[in-house]
Amino acid sequence: MRLTLINLQSRRWMFALVVGMLVCSNAAFTTDLAPAPAPNPPPGPDRYSVIVVEYNSYTWYMAAWKNEKVACVITTDHPEPPLAKEVYRDCDPAVYQKWMKQKPCVTAKRYLCDGYYVMLVDSAPKEKEVGMLLAPATAWIALEDCQPVLSVSTHICESKPTLVLSGREPLPNESIIRIEGTYADEAFACEGADPCKIRIDQTSEEGVTLEFWAYSSYGDSSPAYTAKVRVQKVDEGDPDQLYWYVDVLSSQWQGEAPATCSQTWDVFPPVGGAPEWLSTPKHSADLSSDIPYTYLASNLILQGAVNASACPDGGLDASGNVNACGLEAARPAVTEWQNQFDELILNTAQDTKVPAHLIKNLFARESQFWPGIFQAAGDVGLGQLTENGADTTLFWNASFYNQFCPLILDAEACGAGYLHLEEVQKQTLRRALVGSVNATCADCPLGLDLSQADFSIGVFAHTMTANCEQTGQIIYNYTRKSPGEVASYEDLWKFTLVNYNAGGACLAEALTRALGEDLELTWENVSPFLVGACSGAVDYVNDISQ
Repeated sequence: MRLTLINLQSRRWMFALVVGMLVCSNAAFTTDLAPAPAPNPPPGPDRYSVIVVEYNSYTWYMAAWKNEKVACVITTDHPEPPLAKEVYRDCDPAVYQKWMKQKPCVTAKRYLCDGYYVMLVDSAPKEKEVGMLLAPATAWIALEDCQPVLSVSTHICESKPTLVLSGREPLPNESIIRIEGTYADEAFACEGADPCKIRIDQTSEEGVTLEFWAYSSYGDSSPAYTAKVRVQKVDEGDPDQLYWYVDVLSSQWQGEAPATCSQTWDVFPPVGGAPEWLSTPKHSADLSSDIPYTYLASNLILQGAVNASACPDGGLDASGNVNACGLEAARPAVTEWQNQFDELILNTAQDTKVPAHLIKNLFARESQFWPGIFQAAGDVGLGQLTENGADTTLFWNASFYNQFCPLILDAEACGAGYLHLEEVQKQTLRRALVGSVNATCADCPLGLDLSQADFSIGVFAHTMTANCEQTGQIIYNYTRKSPGEVASYEDLWKFTLVNYNAGGACLAEALTRALGEDLELTWENVSPFLVGACSGAVDYVNDISQ
């Protein structure tokens, strides 16, 4: 162990000496990507430390019941009796096998028993060396002098944009000494600890690939990271004033978060931002609507929130549906009700990056903002979650599962992951998740617990994120390409809505038939193949995305 540490230290010193001879300046490096020698692949993180740990050592005798002869000596670092693996390690295999198979000795005449017993004979404080992995160096990417356009998840620059690559070294007394990489297959290298700045020009709409990593004085490097960068020059209607829209997809990106699911799908939204139905406004007032929802009006009348006594039959027909007079009487209440969730929708969209307009349109289509049980008993809440939908959320949104599961099940059981839970545990989680979005409450005003409805908005956002993950996987399974290679950002969202509404089987069947006809995966090409039980998804998607 000590010899390994000495060799590692020598390698670090030699590496630092060689790189130090190459360093010309500690100033920030800005380049227009003039050709440079192709960098060698980085070694990646390679660091650990040996620490001394104090502990108590326990000595046990394994002795025979018949004659109390000691068969072996076992050492442990815990006061409990030795574990099977410790017996196997310190005793003869025959002793281990017999000990594992022997029956308990339950008589007072122990010498009549067959097998072995253990007894603690000594304990003493000791020290041992433990190897520990150290935090690696990392590298990050940002933009200089560009402003995020928050409503459309992109950045706008008034001059030719500059990428800023920086390294971080978490270890004391160590530092970043070099940043290397390639941009659109052109190599670059920046010496010193300061950020590496690269001026970039317009790219194709598909963008270009950036690879980058940082070297440390420790003697290793960060992992090699990738980014996808798109730069589009526009005049915004004034030819004398040019702007650059910049979008970056990377796990190391430090700017405004990219458009929802774009990183999952490896696809950019349309230049300048997504269409309105896939956007998030700056103010909740921009989500306001005044649509005369008939189902919502019926419920408001039924629950006594609207007085339609002046209308024929109290505003409702024999089936409980609102008539024209009842709808008109309910209009003010319907408008107020459908907008009461707007502020929460906006906050949820900002937190989860699921577009606010999409969330509101989804609720409008699914429940008309009445957060109880609609039509089928298994469809619940503002977004009408089912047990199948809950299964998708828990399986495909790992971060949400990790937060939700310990609220329902033992944390240790949750640690195995949703896939590895027993079926009864999965069912418990699914039903708990569906129950969490059900605002129906017999003892509450209007029969609804609106605080439960408020909570459910975040659940539905996480459910939508899970569906975009599953959609991406389905497309990859059938094309063996990343979703962004075969479909546009907007169409991928429409496919996600199919997945949410009709299920993965309907989406997979439609994609398979479109691919079988050698068609591009656009909504116009795929939607005609949503037939039979899946056909309702067409109007569903068109309604939400209008």
